[in-house]
Amino acid sequence: MKSTMQDRELLVRDILMHGQRVYADSRVVRCADGPHARSLQSFAEIAGQAERLAAALAGLGVRPGERVATLAWNTPEHLVAYLAVPSMGAVLHTLNLRLHHDQLGYIVEHAEDAFLLVDATLLHMLAPIRDRLGSVRHLVVIGETTPDALPDVPGHIAVHRWDELLAAEEPGFVWPDLDEREAAALCYTTGTTGNPKGVAYSHRSIILHTLGVSASAGFAMHDGDRVLPIVPMFHANAWGWPYAAWLAGSDLIMNGRLLHTEDLTRVINEERPTAVAAICTIWNSLVHHGERHPLDLSGVRLAGCGGATPPRALLQRLKDRYGVRLKQGWGLTETSPLATFAVPPHGTPDEDEVDWLAKSGRLMPFVEARLIAEDGSEQPWDGTSVGELELRGPWVTGSYVDTEDSSEKFHDGWLRTGDLGVIEPGGWVVVSDRLKDGIKSGGEWISTIELENAIIEHPAVLEVTVVGVPDPRWEERPLACVSLVPGAEADGDALREFLNGRVARWWVPERWSFVDAVPKTSVGKYDKRAVRKLYADGALDVWAPPGADTQGPTRP
Repeated sequence: MKSTMQDRELLVRDILMHGQRVYADSRVVRCADGPHARSLQSFAEIAGQAERLAAALAGLGVRPGERVATLAWNTPEHLVAYLAVPSMGAVLHTLNLRLHHDQLGYIVEHAEDAFLLVDATLLHMLAPIRDRLGSVRHLVVIGETTPDALPDVPGHIAVHRWDELLAAEEPGFVWPDLDEREAAALCYTTGTTGNPKGVAYSHRSIILHTLGVSASAGFAMHDGDRVLPIVPMFHANAWGWPYAAWLAGSDLIMNGRLLHTEDLTRVINEERPTAVAAICTIWNSLVHHGERHPLDLSGVRLAGCGGATPPRALLQRLKDRYGVRLKQGWGLTETSPLATFAVPPHGTPDEDEVDWLAKSGRLMPFVEARLIAEDGSEQPWDGTSVGELELRGPWVTGSYVDTEDSSEKFHDGWLRTGDLGVIEPGGWVVVSDRLKDGIKSGGEWISTIELENAIIEHPAVLEVTVVGVPDPRWEERPLACVSLVPGAEADGDALREFLNGRVARWWVPERWSFVDAVPKTSVGKYDKRAVRKLYADGALDVWAPPGADTQGPTRP
C-alpha cells in the first residue's frame, strides 16, 4: 500500500520562504566598531534583498549549478547570499578567508567559481591569486570602497557593487523548482595533508541537517532566541546555525569583523544573546578575559562549541561562574557538520552534568556510527573498545568533488572520520584523538586530548596543545606546547609535578615549550602540524628535566 502523502522536493528556498512569511518581524543585527554601534533589519527585509540578489545574479547570467563564491565575514549580506544563491539553483561556495593564498587560489580554481562576492575589506586577498581566477566572470564588492581600492583583476572579470546591483532590481523573484539532490552549497576541507577537498551539500541534506539540529537533541532554537554564531560562516556553513535560526525565527546577531576577545565581550554584553556558537579557543579566551572584565552570560541558554574537545576545566569554569553548560558538537566538513551533540540526559543530577558535557556527544538522529579496530573488526558500543569512528547518514558525504581517489576515506558506504574513540551504550561518542595525532609510545597509546585537558587545569595555563615527537628510546613521546595566562608563572617542573596523579606517570611529557601563543589553523584550532614542524626545524625552545634522554638519532 502506498501512502497518501503529498510528495515535494526539499529545498533551501523552503527555509527562506518560511522565515520570510512566518517570522517577518524577526531581526538581523549588524554589529560594528564602537559601543552600541549596530543596525537592524527584519527577516522580511533580508528576504527581499535575497530576491533582489537572485534577480541581479540571474541578470548577469548565473546558470544552474554554477558556483557563486563568497569571501566575507559574518554579515547580513553573507546571510542574504546563504539564502539567495542555493534557492535560485546556483551553488553557494563559502571561501575560508584565513587560508594561505596558495590554498585559496587552488580552491577557487578547482571549484571553477564563476562569481565572487567579496567584502570590500578583503579585496586585498585577490591580488596573490589573480592568475587563478580564470573561471571567474563577475566580481561583486560588498561594502564601501573607492575606485582606486578595487583590485587589479584580469580584464575578463566584470566588477560590480553590491548596493548598486540590488538597487537596480525589484523584489518578487520567482524561485525555480529544483531537484533536491542537486548541489546547494560547497565547502572545502582544511585538512593538513594534501590539497583541500570539496564537499557538495545537496538541498535535501541541508534541509534534513537543519531539521535534525533544530530538534531537542540539538539546538532547539525558537523565536525568542537571540542567536550569535561567532563560528565563521565559511566554516562548514557555520555549523548549520544560520539556517536553523532563520527556520525558527530567532533573531540573528552578526558580529562581522569583531573577533577580538574585547570586541566579542562587548557584543555579548550589549546584545544579550541566548545562543552562542564558537570554537573552544574563543570560549577559553572569553572566560579568561571575564576574570578581569565584566562578561554577562546570564541570558545564554545554549552555548555550543566545536573544532576540538573542550577542556574539562573550561566546562567547569563556565558552569560554576556563569551557570552556562557548554555543549560540544562533533563532526566534520564531510558531515554537514553535526554528527553528535552533548545534551545531558534528562534527569542528570547537577553534580554529574560536566561528566556528560565532557563527552563528544550523543549521535544525532539519522546518523549511524560504527567503530573499526586496526585489524578491521567492528567493535562493540561498550565504552571501552577503541576504534576509528565511521559514519553514514543522509547528511554525510559519500565522496569528494572531482577527486580521483577517495578510497582511503570511504568504503562500504561509510565515511572514515580519522578520529579514534569509543561509543558508549546509548550512542554517546567519546573521541580520544585524531588517528594521526595519537601518540604511540613504547607500543601504548597516549591520548593527546586527555593530556591537554589535564595540563590546562593548571591555573597558569592559557593554551596548550600536545604532539608526538620522535624519541630515541620509546619511538614517540609527547611534547607540550604551552602559553601562559598573562602575568602568571609556571615552568616544566611545576607542570610535571601538577600532572602527578592526574594522568598515568608514563604519559607525563619530558619536553615542554613555552610560547606567547600556540599556533592555530585557519579555523582557529590548535595547529599540531605547525608545532611538529617548528620542533623538527629546531625553532622551538624546548625545556626538559635534567638527565632526560631527549636527544637521539631518531630526533629530526
